[in-house]
Amino acid sequence: MDWFEKKFDGKYGVKSSYRRQVVNSNLSYTSILIGVNVVAFVLLSILGFSPFKPCEDTVCKFVALQPALILTGENIWTFVSSVFMHAGLGHLFVNMVSLMFIGNFVEKLIGKKRFIWLYFAGGLFAGLFFVLIALATGSDLNVYAVGASGAIFALGGLLAVLTPRLPVLVFFVIPMPVWAAMIFLMFGLLARSLGLGLPIGNTAHLGGLIIGVGYGFYLKWAFPRKTAMISKYFAR
Repeated sequence: MDWFEKKFDGKYGVKSSYRRQVVNSNLSYTSILIGVNVVAFVLLSILGFSPFKPCEDTVCKFVALQPALILTGENIWTFVSSVFMHAGLGHLFVNMVSLMFIGNFVEKLIGKKRFIWLYFAGGLFAGLFFVLIALATGSDLNVYAVGASGAIFALGGLLAVLTPRLPVLVFFVIPMPVWAAMIFLMFGLLARSLGLGLPIGNTAHLGGLIIGVGYGFYLKWAFPRKTAMISKYFAR
């Protein structure tokens, strides 16, 4: 598929045949990211992390993102490490299944380089947005945030702009266009966290979504004909 990779053959394309083969190879960045997340979870579990223990009592405190520490200039690396950490096997499973379906599609749609850039930009901004909202509201300063959800919401936000009428199955059951699915998930998770008191990083999700939507509109502005064709093609 690689719509945008094909677009940039030539002036913006890959010049050498070797690099072109690398770009068009079957090696999936999505699969690599899933593998890294799984390996990170296993290693952290071996090192003592447990979702049933307070974060302060395990290796979690050196890997998870805590606004209070960030605001004092400590543990800055957790903006990255927290994206590869998950609060339990269930959390990991849900995120990796979501990444498998959404990530593979986005990677083929916009190309590997743009995909990996968006993934990390979404994950990093999700963490930054979480910290800024915690600072502004004075809440969640001592809460630890983990997970790839912000990065995944960035990918979903991109699809909501580029392929808004793409049909998807939310929870593998509920059919709806992807733009509606992202709104449903955003407010559904918010309602669930408020109603059941679950520790869900809604501000981090929103931060990732903002990056994805913003990048989607940038692509629509920069490549109007290409993005119009993509939108029409995936509205079938």
